[in-house]
Amino acid sequence: MKYFVLMAGILAAAPALAQEKAESCGYQGDVVAAVQKARLNRVRERKVNDRILAEDNNWPEKYNAVIPLVTPWVYEMSRSDLNEDLREVWVTACLAQQP
Repeated sequence: MKYFVLMAGILAAAPALAQEKAESCGYQGDVVAAVQKARLNRVRERKVNDRILAEDNNWPEKYNAVIPLVTPWVYEMSRSDLNEDLREVWVTACLAQQP
């Protein structure tokens, strides 16, 4: 009986966890898009963090930590690869990860 109650609790929490994950992945994707935009605008890699933080962004402050993590990934790409929607690429990969 304990296991049934535990499983019911997990299943009841699953939609909320999925919503939180989708929201988090979306914010991360927004950060990636901001870094991509900076690269397309020819902002030097070492100045990306300051430039993005100076802008009015729509993600919670804790996602600012993603900027230095994704910047090298975006800046390693060839300019032709920047034609892709990196936000969508990131969100898709993020959502595919196990919780």
